[in-house]
Amino acid sequence: MAGDAASRIVGLYRRHARAWARDRGDRLVVERGWLDRFTALLPQRAEILDIGCGSGAPVAAALIAQGHTVTGVDSAPEMIAMCRERFPDGDWRVADMRGLSLGRAFAGMLAWDSFFHLDHDDQRGMFPVFRDHAGPGAVLMFTSGPAHGVAIGSYGGEPLHHASLDPAEYRALLDANGFEVVAHAADDPDCGGHTVWLARRRAERPWSRSQSGGLTLIG
Repeated sequence: MAGDAASRIVGLYRRHARAWARDRGDRLVVERGWLDRFTALLPQRAEILDIGCGSGAPVAAALIAQGHTVTGVDSAPEMIAMCRERFPDGDWRVADMRGLSLGRAFAGMLAWDSFFHLDHDDQRGMFPVFRDHAGPGAVLMFTSGPAHGVAIGSYGGEPLHHASLDPAEYRALLDANGFEVVAHAADDPDCGGHTVWLARRRAERPWSRSQSGGLTLIG
Protein backbone atom coordinates (compact mmCIF):
# COMPACT_ATOMS: atom_id res chain seq x y z
CA MET A 1 0.00 0.00 0.00
CA ALA A 2 2.73 2.50 0.98
CA GLY A 3 4.80 1.70 -2.11
CA ASP A 4 1.79 2.13 -4.37
CA ALA A 5 0.92 5.47 -2.77
CA ALA A 6 4.50 6.71 -3.17
CA SER A 7 4.52 5.86 -6.86
CA ARG A 8 1.26 7.74 -7.41
CA ILE A 9 2.32 11.08 -5.93
CA VAL A 10 3.14 12.78 -9.23
CA GLY A 11 -0.12 11.65 -10.81
CA LEU A 12 -2.09 12.84 -7.81
CA TYR A 13 -0.62 16.33 -8.00
CA ARG A 14 -1.14 16.43 -11.75
CA ARG A 15 -4.82 15.53 -11.40
CA HIS A 16 -5.46 17.98 -8.57
CA ALA A 17 -3.01 20.78 -9.41
CA ARG A 18 -5.53 23.62 -9.60
CA ALA A 19 -7.42 22.46 -6.52
CA TRP A 20 -4.18 22.11 -4.58
CA ALA A 21 -3.03 25.60 -5.58
CA ARG A 22 -6.38 27.03 -4.50
CA ASP A 23 -6.27 25.21 -1.17
CA ARG A 24 -2.63 26.16 -0.58
CA GLY A 25 -3.36 29.83 -1.08
CA ASP A 26 -1.05 32.71 -1.90
CA ARG A 27 -0.07 33.82 1.60
CA LEU A 28 2.54 32.57 4.00
CA VAL A 29 0.98 31.50 7.28
CA VAL A 30 2.83 28.90 9.34
CA GLU A 31 5.95 28.93 7.12
CA ARG A 32 6.96 32.52 7.69
CA GLY A 33 9.13 32.02 10.78
CA TRP A 34 11.24 29.27 9.25
CA LEU A 35 11.45 31.01 5.89
CA ASP A 36 12.78 34.09 7.69
CA ARG A 37 15.44 31.94 9.37
CA PHE A 38 16.36 30.47 5.99
CA THR A 39 16.69 33.83 4.23
CA ALA A 40 18.62 35.36 7.15
CA LEU A 41 21.48 33.01 6.28
CA LEU A 42 21.50 33.95 2.60
CA PRO A 43 23.34 36.76 0.84
CA GLN A 44 21.27 39.47 -0.79
CA ARG A 45 19.83 38.55 -4.17
CA ALA A 46 20.74 34.91 -3.72
CA GLU A 47 20.14 32.19 -6.26
CA ILE A 48 17.78 29.63 -4.71
CA LEU A 49 16.71 26.19 -5.89
CA ASP A 50 13.11 25.37 -4.92
CA ILE A 51 12.76 21.59 -5.16
CA GLY A 52 9.12 20.64 -5.51
CA CYS A 53 8.06 24.24 -6.03
CA GLY A 54 4.39 23.45 -6.68
CA SER A 55 2.51 26.38 -8.15
CA GLY A 56 5.13 28.95 -7.12
CA ALA A 57 3.05 30.34 -4.26
CA PRO A 58 3.40 31.20 -1.52
CA VAL A 59 7.02 30.17 -0.84
CA ALA A 60 8.78 30.95 -4.13
CA ALA A 61 6.70 34.10 -4.48
CA ALA A 62 7.87 35.31 -1.08
CA LEU A 63 11.51 34.67 -1.99
CA ILE A 64 11.16 36.51 -5.29
CA ALA A 65 9.51 39.44 -3.51
CA GLN A 66 12.64 39.71 -1.35
CA GLY A 67 14.81 40.08 -4.44
CA HIS A 68 16.11 36.53 -4.67
CA THR A 69 16.28 34.57 -7.92
CA VAL A 70 14.41 31.27 -7.79
CA THR A 71 14.88 28.24 -10.00
CA GLY A 72 11.87 26.01 -9.42
CA VAL A 73 11.50 22.34 -10.28
CA ASP A 74 8.46 20.12 -9.98
CA SER A 75 7.44 16.77 -11.45
CA ALA A 76 3.96 17.99 -12.36
CA PRO A 77 3.81 19.99 -15.62
CA GLU A 78 0.53 21.54 -14.46
CA MET A 79 2.30 23.04 -11.44
CA ILE A 80 5.12 24.43 -13.54
CA ALA A 81 2.57 25.95 -15.93
CA MET A 82 1.12 27.91 -13.00
CA CYS A 83 4.61 29.08 -12.01
CA ARG A 84 5.16 30.36 -15.52
CA GLU A 85 1.80 32.14 -15.46
CA ARG A 86 2.74 33.93 -12.23
CA PHE A 87 6.39 34.63 -13.05
CA PRO A 88 6.92 34.42 -16.83
CA ASP A 89 10.53 35.59 -16.55
CA GLY A 90 11.46 32.87 -14.06
CA ASP A 91 13.33 29.62 -14.54
CA TRP A 92 10.72 26.89 -14.01
CA ARG A 93 11.44 23.30 -14.99
CA VAL A 94 9.52 20.04 -15.12
CA ALA A 95 11.90 17.61 -13.44
CA ASP A 96 11.96 14.72 -10.99
CA MET A 97 13.98 15.75 -7.95
CA ARG A 98 15.42 12.24 -7.64
CA GLY A 99 17.42 12.56 -10.83
CA LEU A 100 18.07 16.28 -10.68
CA SER A 101 21.34 17.40 -12.24
CA LEU A 102 21.29 21.06 -13.23
CA GLY A 103 25.07 21.53 -13.41
CA ARG A 104 24.79 24.64 -11.23
CA ALA A 105 25.39 25.53 -7.61
CA PHE A 106 22.98 27.58 -5.51
CA ALA A 107 23.27 29.71 -2.38
CA GLY A 108 20.05 28.22 -1.02
CA MET A 109 18.01 25.06 -1.53
CA LEU A 110 14.50 24.46 -0.30
CA ALA A 111 12.39 21.29 -0.28
CA TRP A 112 9.36 22.40 1.68
CA ASP A 113 6.52 19.86 1.86
CA SER A 114 7.90 17.96 -1.13
CA PHE A 115 10.88 15.80 -0.14
CA PHE A 116 8.77 13.99 2.45
CA HIS A 117 6.60 12.43 -0.28
CA LEU A 118 9.54 10.23 -1.35
CA ASP A 119 10.00 6.74 0.01
CA HIS A 120 12.86 6.00 2.38
CA ASP A 121 15.46 4.93 -0.19
CA ASP A 122 14.67 7.85 -2.49
CA GLN A 123 15.07 10.23 0.44
CA ARG A 124 18.49 8.79 1.17
CA GLY A 125 19.40 9.29 -2.47
CA MET A 126 18.50 12.98 -2.33
CA PHE A 127 21.40 14.00 -0.11
CA PRO A 128 24.02 13.67 -2.86
CA VAL A 129 21.63 15.72 -5.04
CA PHE A 130 21.58 18.44 -2.37
CA ARG A 131 25.38 18.28 -2.14
CA ASP A 132 25.89 18.53 -5.90
CA HIS A 133 23.77 21.70 -6.11
CA ALA A 134 25.22 23.41 -3.03
CA GLY A 135 27.55 26.35 -3.46
CA PRO A 136 30.02 27.35 -0.73
CA GLY A 137 28.14 27.90 2.51
CA ALA A 138 24.83 27.00 0.85
CA VAL A 139 21.74 26.87 3.05
CA LEU A 140 19.38 23.89 2.87
CA MET A 141 15.92 23.62 4.41
CA PHE A 142 13.50 20.71 4.13
CA THR A 143 10.56 19.19 5.98
CA SER A 144 10.30 15.59 7.12
CA GLY A 145 8.38 13.54 9.64
CA PRO A 146 9.39 13.43 13.32
CA ALA A 147 10.44 9.75 13.34
CA HIS A 148 11.10 6.82 11.03
CA GLY A 149 7.90 5.63 9.41
CA VAL A 150 5.25 6.07 6.76
CA ALA A 151 2.03 8.07 7.00
CA ILE A 152 -0.73 7.85 4.41
CA GLY A 153 -2.97 10.88 4.27
CA SER A 154 -5.60 11.76 1.72
CA TYR A 155 -6.13 14.45 -0.90
CA GLY A 156 -8.91 14.59 -3.45
CA GLY A 157 -10.11 11.20 -2.27
CA GLU A 158 -6.76 9.58 -3.10
CA PRO A 159 -4.06 8.23 -0.74
CA LEU A 160 -1.26 10.75 -0.14
CA HIS A 161 2.09 9.22 0.81
CA HIS A 162 4.51 10.67 3.35
CA ALA A 163 7.62 9.04 4.77
CA SER A 164 10.39 9.92 7.16
CA LEU A 165 13.74 8.59 8.23
CA ASP A 166 14.90 8.64 11.83
CA PRO A 167 16.31 12.03 12.93
CA ALA A 168 19.68 10.41 13.65
CA GLU A 169 19.83 9.15 10.06
CA TYR A 170 19.02 12.60 8.66
CA ARG A 171 21.86 14.03 10.76
CA ALA A 172 24.23 11.35 9.52
CA LEU A 173 23.25 11.89 5.87
CA LEU A 174 23.66 15.64 6.19
CA ASP A 175 27.06 15.21 7.80
CA ALA A 176 28.25 12.68 5.23
CA ASN A 177 27.33 15.08 2.43
CA GLY A 178 29.05 18.12 3.91
CA PHE A 179 26.23 19.84 5.80
CA GLU A 180 25.92 20.85 9.43
CA VAL A 181 22.57 21.26 11.17
CA VAL A 182 21.80 24.87 12.07
CA ALA A 183 18.34 24.29 13.55
CA HIS A 184 15.82 21.48 13.81
CA ALA A 185 12.34 21.21 15.30
CA ALA A 186 10.02 18.22 15.42
CA ASP A 187 6.27 18.81 15.25
CA ASP A 188 6.88 22.54 15.64
CA PRO A 189 3.67 24.01 17.12
CA ASP A 190 4.56 27.42 15.70
CA CYS A 191 4.72 25.93 12.19
CA GLY A 192 1.51 23.94 12.06
CA GLY A 193 3.18 20.79 13.35
CA HIS A 194 5.86 20.69 10.67
CA THR A 195 9.17 18.97 11.32
CA VAL A 196 11.83 21.23 9.86
CA TRP A 197 15.55 20.89 9.16
CA LEU A 198 17.76 23.91 8.49
CA ALA A 199 21.35 23.11 7.53
CA ARG A 200 24.36 24.76 5.96
CA ARG A 201 27.20 23.43 3.86
CA ARG A 202 30.38 23.28 5.89
CA ALA A 203 33.36 25.31 4.84
CA GLU A 204 36.09 23.15 3.39
CA ARG A 205 39.05 22.91 5.70
CA PRO A 206 42.23 24.33 4.10
CA TRP A 207 45.28 22.24 3.30
CA SER A 208 48.91 23.38 3.13
CA ARG A 209 51.97 21.69 1.70
CA SER A 210 54.58 20.76 4.28
CA GLN A 211 58.33 21.11 3.79
CA SER A 212 58.52 17.39 3.00
CA GLY A 213 56.04 17.87 0.20
CA GLY A 214 53.07 16.22 1.90
CA LEU A 215 49.68 17.83 2.58
CA THR A 216 48.78 18.94 6.10
CA LEU A 217 45.27 19.80 7.30
CA ILE A 218 45.11 23.26 8.88
CA GLY A 219 42.89 23.79 11.91
